Amino acid sequence: MSLVRLTVDGREIEVPAGTPTLLDALRDVAGVTSAKDGCSPQGQCGCCTVLVDGAPRVACVTPVRRLAGRWITTFDGLDPERRRLWTEAFLATGASQCGFCTPGIVCRLEGLAIKTANRATTVATGSEASPEPADPLGPTGAPGLSAPVVHRALAAHLCRCTGWQTITEAAVGLGELTAPDRDADAVTRASFRAVIEGGSAQSVGATVVAGSAGFAADTAPEGARVVVPDGDGGWTVAATLAEARMASGKVQGRRSTVVAEPPLEVPDGDWAVRLATSWIEPAYLETDASWCVPGGEPATPLANGGAFGGKVGASDENDVAKVAREWADRLGEPVRVLFSREDVVRRGAKRPPIAAGLRADGSGRVLVGWSGGADVAPVIERIVSVLPDVDVEVVPVLGPPTSAELRGAGWAEAQVLAVALAETRPDEVNVIGPEGGRARITAFGPEGIDVTVSAGAPLDAVVLRSYVIGAVHAGLSWVASEGLAVDAEGIPQDLTVRSFGILKASELPQVTVTIDHDVATDPAVPVGGAVFAATAAAAWSAGGWAPAWPLGSLPWTCRP
Repeated sequence: MSLVRLTVDGREIEVPAGTPTLLDALRDVAGVTSAKDGCSPQGQCGCCTVLVDGAPRVACVTPVRRLAGRWITTFDGLDPERRRLWTEAFLATGASQCGFCTPGIVCRLEGLAIKTANRATTVATGSEASPEPADPLGPTGAPGLSAPVVHRALAAHLCRCTGWQTITEAAVGLGELTAPDRDADAVTRASFRAVIEGGSAQSVGATVVAGSAGFAADTAPEGARVVVPDGDGGWTVAATLAEARMASGKVQGRRSTVVAEPPLEVPDGDWAVRLATSWIEPAYLETDASWCVPGGEPATPLANGGAFGGKVGASDENDVAKVAREWADRLGEPVRVLFSREDVVRRGAKRPPIAAGLRADGSGRVLVGWSGGADVAPVIERIVSVLPDVDVEVVPVLGPPTSAELRGAGWAEAQVLAVALAETRPDEVNVIGPEGGRARITAFGPEGIDVTVSAGAPLDAVVLRSYVIGAVHAGLSWVASEGLAVDAEGIPQDLTVRSFGILKASELPQVTVTIDHDVATDPAVPVGGAVFAATAAAAWSAGGWAPAWPLGSLPWTCRP
């Protein structure tokens, strides 16, 4: 059998020549799990970024056949001191939440630092520095990175959790930032803040930055068979992920020319406030994955993150944990079940779109689009809890599965409608979450967004701030630019990461977070949902209360 020899993190490995991509070689041959599969073969999420001869490369679209004799450096193979500096910086700013995207982002930014160092060497000596070894900076080399340079680099990545700002702060402050001094109790408190904000078990620490927080796709037993959806509604089984996907018979989808628009029209009526929302993609980075041994309990697809509720309440055929158990028992051997990015978009749950018309007195009609799935009753209850005088009607729609579990589904939409009723152009937006967390936005525009939160005991200010900034990004992006094209048969057509309309790092204004310590003795409560809704309301106000989302651009560029 023909082999390709690579040097991965300083050790030589032999890869079968038929191995399709560098990501396949790293994960299935070299056993490297810090390089993640978030969208392959799209090459758009950046989670599999590594260094090839010192330059960042997206591994899922890099053919193995072109890499003979090349130096491959993953997050694990960075100079230990450089890796420590990046870890310290990310922990200092809260630049990791689930940690799935972090190793790839660090490799991208380290490659940028290497390029900066090489450029400086060229200027100083007149000769280009060699890319070998993979990190010519040395353990304490200054990266010399500015925010605009970092923003350009991050355009090759998706981080759905942090809202980009904390990552930029970590990169700019590398070498000067140190991780918070947390004892065991402080680590517990920090993790608990992450849990109550993220909605599932979540840890905080160096393992998260390293991408080793226990993701299901990383922890399956060696030799487990791989099960993936096929092109006919069934499942394909093979020895490796590459083999399973090649045998599945699916043709990889791309971005469509279908326009993303609300599936429901606002009911006829003389309304003071009108709003129709579009389908949007949760876009969590860790695609659905689980594994199971015969007769065992399947690994959770929520290993270190809540996926904004997108993995909860899936139908049986889309619940990877249930599928893993069934196939392990059927085959009598360990299996791992993996969704591709396309599978997540087409099979994964979405927040139900709404179309609402409200009178000035708060009465009116709210239509909730529902395409099956779990119980819709929670969505109705949340809407009525905020808008008690509206009539809520559930309307069947053709589309991807809908779920009440998505971040504030129904409640957040009702909150922004309530803000629109209360003020024509509010100078201040206040939202109280269902659990008592409070968010107040007092400045909103391209020059910056100021948000004050009351979340009871902060538990950990760094973690709380990170979740607040992430919620600001999600709320602004939801209203301004996010949309998922769905055709007349209800099938999502936008299947690539860059087609979802998620705002880039360069598009998010500076967010200033103030934590209200007057309530620090109160029980800790989540506040991310309140921040999400408050930001959406502020964005909608800045956009002139346009009756359909997304607005199509940032609100300060489309305001009438």
